[in-house]
Amino acid sequence: MNTEEKRIALGAAVRERRLEQRLSQQTLAHMIGSSKSHIWRIESGRVGVGIDDLARIAEALDISVSKLLPF
Repeated sequence: MNTEEKRIALGAAVRERRLEQRLSQQTLAHMIGSSKSHIWRIESGRVGVGIDDLARIAEALDISVSKLLPF
């Protein structure tokens, strides 16, 4: 799995969990101190995610970081 495929897989996992929690991108962004457009870029695999953002996203979604990384 190359880097782009990993970003896409992470984004899909974030989106799936966010939707399970019935959260909008705006709400998740607010919870982690980010913007809706940044959440969109993460979910679409267009941007890499730093460990700090990844930890905040996992905490907001009440899931472990490892569960967001399906690779």
